[in-house]
Amino acid sequence: MIIYSIYEGFVKFFLLLGFLYLFICSLDILSSAFQLVGGKAAGMLFYDGSVIYNPVAGLMIGVMVTVLVQSSSTSTSIVVSMVSSSLLTVKAAIPIVMGANIGTSVTNTLVALLQAGDREEFRRAFAGATVHDFFNWLSVLVLLPMEVLTSYLNDLTSVLINSFNINSGGDAPELLKVITRPLTKLIIQLDKKVIVEIATGNVAAKSKSLIKTWCETFKNVTLSNVTVPSRKECVSPNLCWTEGNMTWTIMSTVYKKNLKKCKHLFVDAKLSDSSIGLILLPFSLLVLCACLIIIVKVLHSALKGKVAAVIKKTINTDFPFPFAWLAGYLAILVGAVMTIIMQSSSVFTSTITPLVGIGVISLERAYPLTLGSNIGTTTTAILAALASSGNTLQSSLQIALCHFFFNITGVILWYPVPYMRLPIRLARGLGNISATYRWFAIFYLIICFFLLPLIVFGLSLAGWNVLVGVGVSLLLVVFIIVLLWAFETHHILPMWMQSLEPWDRLIMGFVDKCCQKNSCYYLGIFCRAVLWPCKWQFLKCWKLKTDDRKVKEVPINVPEQFENTGVITNKSQTLANTQEKTPDMKRSHSSLAL
Repeated sequence: MIIYSIYEGFVKFFLLLGFLYLFICSLDILSSAFQLVGGKAAGMLFYDGSVIYNPVAGLMIGVMVTVLVQSSSTSTSIVVSMVSSSLLTVKAAIPIVMGANIGTSVTNTLVALLQAGDREEFRRAFAGATVHDFFNWLSVLVLLPMEVLTSYLNDLTSVLINSFNINSGGDAPELLKVITRPLTKLIIQLDKKVIVEIATGNVAAKSKSLIKTWCETFKNVTLSNVTVPSRKECVSPNLCWTEGNMTWTIMSTVYKKNLKKCKHLFVDAKLSDSSIGLILLPFSLLVLCACLIIIVKVLHSALKGKVAAVIKKTINTDFPFPFAWLAGYLAILVGAVMTIIMQSSSVFTSTITPLVGIGVISLERAYPLTLGSNIGTTTTAILAALASSGNTLQSSLQIALCHFFFNITGVILWYPVPYMRLPIRLARGLGNISATYRWFAIFYLIICFFLLPLIVFGLSLAGWNVLVGVGVSLLLVVFIIVLLWAFETHHILPMWMQSLEPWDRLIMGFVDKCCQKNSCYYLGIFCRAVLWPCKWQFLKCWKLKTDDRKVKEVPINVPEQFENTGVITNKSQTLANTQEKTPDMKRSHSSLAL
């Protein structure tokens, strides 16, 4: 029996490592798919004239570009290239970096949606994912106006850059990518320089493909004396001279020869970048979902009884008095170190999201881990900047330091004082709402990461007067609504502003009408035939038959998590258990469960 238990433990451990590896690889492929679909459009967003100098427009450009390419490092590298090419100043680049910080948190929010099959898991997972979102948005709301008024990030980093004699070093370390690249490069390889060239104004780059075809090339640059009609045609005044009636200059000739072709699935594909991206997108999502479900199942089976209690207590319990406050800062350090190892904050936060969902990590402990991940991803950018060439070293390092100090300032604002840890309270409230009305999670994702940046960017294009006029009006309306709720006089508001229940009836009615046409019947057959072997409970179809209706479970009390005990007390009760006591409680269909 003991030998069997040990053998079972080893099998589960290696299964966990294997599917975690595939999970990380699928995130990389997902990022490549997004870049193929929207990479060139993201480059064009950067090359948009003077509007990019508007801090609000720059912030929204950073959000949209990072969401499109699913990589804050890619959007940051575009900004560095534009600054080093004198197309953008560091002061104008800071809001874009702040936007990139917001956009990178969309990945773990998407991962949280995959746990919508279980209401309590979804409640915790969505709260654990969106705590990252709220930290970034709150930091931007405070620090962007401060930066516009005082330029403290620009001035601080400029002083640091000028104080030290910094020389470029070797290549930035690649730790996790060394492990994942052997698999991902067999599927797809991208030439990310094309996006940078589009952003810096290279017209010829628009016709280039992002698919990398040649992995080894030989390049030779030769200098030769040539004649030009006049001195205006010279490359440089220092490299121009006149002999008799002829004007000479030095021109460089580049000879390039392709040596070795890349070996990936789409190297010889006669498809457009968007077509390949649309092929890879569902494939990567399929692998991502499968790996996540299997990881959660393995963790559920391994973390049972006393083992789960010990692990939860070890991770979530603070140090003994008077050093209890050190546990959170240790978690920040762990998050930073793990992100430096993984070289991606998206990978780290997406990995801990299912652990929060199954209750292994509490929301109070996930919050400092996320803050550490935010800091860790900036140190990776600093190391990459130190590996830059001489002409881009200063600008790239200054932008990386701006990103670093932005996150450090955010941590100082929203963590040391327990009362100021607003992201935890906001994320828990959003998790409770999304667990009750699961469609609200998708609504939140679309609004915060797509519609809101797009609308604000459009208003920025119209000018400051339009942006300020519309923005102040909307903020005033929101402020009045919040005041009415605070003083419990919200009953004077329309019903659709008092509760989500009217919206829920509207959406569920629309879903019911769709299902009356038997479209969900065939969708249900497909789900059971294709996805049942993986037991993907989170992809339950809306209805298998038109008369198959379920009652939504509405929690009476939300789960309570106490920070210093590491204990999670779940006091929620379902409608089925409290039907006799609360006959007037609302009922609604769970047709929209993901």
